[in-house]
Amino acid sequence: MADASPEARAVTLLGRPKLWLVPTVLTGLLALLLALLYMGGIVNPQGALHHLPIALVNADTGKPPAGQQQNAGTQIAAAITSDKSNDKARWRTLTRAEAQDQLDSGKVYGALVIPPDFTASLTALSTADATARPTMTVLTNPGKGSLGSSLAGQITTAAAHQASLTIGKQLTAAAGAQADSTTKLLLADPVNVVTQVGHPLGGHSGLGLSAFYYTLLLVLAGFMGGNVISNGVDTALGYADNEIGPWHTRRPTVPITRTQTLLLKMAMTAGITLVSVSLIMLATITFLGMDATHIPLLWIYSYCAALAVGLGVQAINAAFGGIGQLVSMFVFIVLGLPSSGATVPLQAVPGFYRFLSHFEPMRQLSDGVRAILYFDARGDAGLYRSWLMIAIGAALGLLFGFAMTRYYDRKGHKRLTPQPA
Repeated sequence: MADASPEARAVTLLGRPKLWLVPTVLTGLLALLLALLYMGGIVNPQGALHHLPIALVNADTGKPPAGQQQNAGTQIAAAITSDKSNDKARWRTLTRAEAQDQLDSGKVYGALVIPPDFTASLTALSTADATARPTMTVLTNPGKGSLGSSLAGQITTAAAHQASLTIGKQLTAAAGAQADSTTKLLLADPVNVVTQVGHPLGGHSGLGLSAFYYTLLLVLAGFMGGNVISNGVDTALGYADNEIGPWHTRRPTVPITRTQTLLLKMAMTAGITLVSVSLIMLATITFLGMDATHIPLLWIYSYCAALAVGLGVQAINAAFGGIGQLVSMFVFIVLGLPSSGATVPLQAVPGFYRFLSHFEPMRQLSDGVRAILYFDARGDAGLYRSWLMIAIGAALGLLFGFAMTRYYDRKGHKRLTPQPA
């Protein structure tokens, strides 16, 4: 009986350049792409910021000062909206009620409010009737995320302070030499700028980040669940080896078409997603106490969102085979995170990510989760659009997956099942 062939040794194989080539190139490209895509979306939000929607409320009802045609509030509002030197904000001139409605629906990141008595308070500063400094109020919207709310707060506060300095120059000039040093100091920067929360959130909302992390859980549940189901079905049907530690098994191959295999995987995805979504809600809401209302709606939405991702994963795996998991990772995770608008506002990311946000799944899902968790499940807060995009995404996954498997079946591309020696 002939001796068995000598077993290869790792030291010998390490000297083969071809063994290194493909893993090195693929790993390097993945690292480069991940670094560029992830960091490219968040590295310079101030530099990329354009047209952040902010409300401007001029409620000033005072009469124009002597020699002027407009009251102070109207002059300030006109100066802010006509300033073309800075495009970081897109000012929306609204009434106080309209601004509150847009804060409550997540349509603006913040607001600057000029009160009704603004002109009267300014005029009184140079007289004995002065009782308090005039005030402008900056309203934040933490429901749009801590970074987005912070950026809006910085813009509105800077605009208010600039208006105060401009008015101060006018008041100082009008007072002339008659004003003492204390009065001149007060007139130089006369407006008090206060910051308030325009749309409060609960204490267990992660400072406006719970919606993002909850969305990430739904995407990961669909992505990982879809891949686990796909691999499990292939192993159970005998199309893949089952290897756990030193134990290796292969089940007898079950004759089945690619189309029927995909149907089986998608049906199992629909069933198992019920369990995973329920456990996510149990953990986040019941165990961890995350602030959440509209619980039945949140459960239905979560299930449909995770299911749409899972169906997409199954379709991509069926179409691309072994590299399907890598493709679906880029579609649902790698490109989805920086273009979601959930942590960094879309107005503060480069144009490439704003383009991706029109169809990337994570952005569509995060808008709906944010609407349910923070904005009273209002349709105009993004929920209507999210439902529509979930339906379109699920339909595309079904159409693409079954179109590809039927094509492979018609062409006779059967799955290879090499038998172990």
